[in-house]
Amino acid sequence: MMRRPFIAGNWKMNKTVAEAVELAESLCEALGDVTEMDIAVCTPATDLYAVSQALEGSNIGVGAQNMYWEDKGAFTGETSPVMVKELAEYVIIGHSERREYFGETDETVNLKIKSALAHGLKPIVCIGESLEQNKAGETVSFVKSQIEGAFAGLSEEDARRLVLAYEPIWAIGTGLTATPEQANDIIREAIRDVLKELYNEETAEAIRIQYGGSAKPGNIADLIVMPEIDGALVGGASLKADAFSEMIKNAVAALK
Repeated sequence: MMRRPFIAGNWKMNKTVAEAVELAESLCEALGDVTEMDIAVCTPATDLYAVSQALEGSNIGVGAQNMYWEDKGAFTGETSPVMVKELAEYVIIGHSERREYFGETDETVNLKIKSALAHGLKPIVCIGESLEQNKAGETVSFVKSQIEGAFAGLSEEDARRLVLAYEPIWAIGTGLTATPEQANDIIREAIRDVLKELYNEETAEAIRIQYGGSAKPGNIADLIVMPEIDGALVGGASLKADAFSEMIKNAVAALK
């Protein structure tokens, strides 16, 4: 089965509205003719409206970086799926920074996934282990538990609508990167095989899995040609138009 490649930029807590629009317009210009893969940028909530306007009608999708699972209510500071859906197509759920700094758990990730799907959003669900877990040989068991938690109660049809982002926490923002072979093996053993157990081979093979964790223009070609890696969730390299567009073009060239 051919899964369509997908590279998404996670801008994290960066870019004022003016800066965001400038970056979005530059990306539109640089990537307007790319048809071989899906592209998206996931912006801070304050930038979503302006960026969605700037990218309207383009080949670049827009995503939020988080959402709450209730549609409305007394949840000060939160953004509901109803609000996100007006402005974005994708939503990142369970990023390691959300889990580490803001107390997100497998249970809240699961609630958010179900809510996002109910509103027609496309979740990009992040999973991955710490350096300690990696060194202790716990990667497969830990990532498996994250997947089981995230996918609890999801039908086969629901599961196919998710994108998974495997992000070894030890490689985010550190300059360290799992080798393409390491990432490919972990995605196969800790993710694809677990999805086969939870659902079936066909569903496991249909779900797109990105690699995240210091993915950049110089290593994307080696990552994306791996059979289990379907793209990347990109942090720092997505904040500059030239780096992100170079990354997309390098990936497209590698897949030809």
